[in-house]
Amino acid sequence: MKLRHLFAATAITLCAGPVAAQNFQLSHNAAAGNPKAVASERFAELVSEKSDGRLNIDVGGAAQFGDDSETLTNMRLGTVAFSANSQGATSAIVPEMALLGLPFLFQDLDQAEAVMDGPVGDKIEAAAEVQGLVVLAWWNNGIREVSNSRGPINTPADLAGMKIRTPPDPMTIDIFTALGASPTPMAFSELYIALQQGVVDGQENPLINIHSSKLYEVQPYISMTAHKYESTPLLASKIIMDTMSPEDQQIIREAAAEAAELNRQMVREQTVSLKNEMENAGVAFNEVDTAPFIEATQPVYEKWRAQFPELLEEVVAAAQAASQ
Repeated sequence: MKLRHLFAATAITLCAGPVAAQNFQLSHNAAAGNPKAVASERFAELVSEKSDGRLNIDVGGAAQFGDDSETLTNMRLGTVAFSANSQGATSAIVPEMALLGLPFLFQDLDQAEAVMDGPVGDKIEAAAEVQGLVVLAWWNNGIREVSNSRGPINTPADLAGMKIRTPPDPMTIDIFTALGASPTPMAFSELYIALQQGVVDGQENPLINIHSSKLYEVQPYISMTAHKYESTPLLASKIIMDTMSPEDQQIIREAAAEAAELNRQMVREQTVSLKNEMENAGVAFNEVDTAPFIEATQPVYEKWRAQFPELLEEVVAAAQAASQ
């Protein structure tokens, strides 16, 4: 009886043939060579390797599959599977994520990673899942600086009335409003042309983004304000993840974690090397006394504390603990 069952099961398996491959899309907005772009390609390679080619991911960089906000909508509808997205765009859907970008919260990447990899990150991940987004891993985008076409930014007064492009991110908008600038939300894919044509006077981004998208070609001044940190949440559509077997979900998560190591290492290395490269290209850098900037942005904490009193205090406490 057992042998008959075995032969029957074998016959069914042979008739069924190999499991069909599954194809997915991963969207991001970065240029080639950016740590986000390189880690996205590595993530796709690892998923293919770990699944023996059953799971294939087509990576669309430079907003090929849509900008960050559009991609998030498509992920929640289940039409795009993955995205190396941005903290700013995602926080429009998961406002808790915006707290990672509180002004001057983190002094370095180690401190930020310790908070994201701990209980605070767990809580934000839970909030994202309610909105149909699964945080697979916390990648880095880096510490953000200000570039502009007018001159060095040394005090908040230098930003007065200046049109600064920001992502469509409430936290960044609040920061630059508090600093006296005129924040102008705009998709990253539109930024180079806007700077070139003088639609905006400046922008704020980590050095890795300023370099890879060649923003320094039309922005001769970079001020090292270090005003906020930005993560790159690697996201999955919950609708699509829920269709996967537990084994395939584990493959996806393992690949995301391994690609995170590459991303984080590249952000550290490029932040140093690209500053030197842009200086050699003629960009004028200036260091900034952050004290008056910190003072000017205190109202941002009060505004967000009113919305998330407990979580904000937990984020701040975790940041302080990670700095010790």
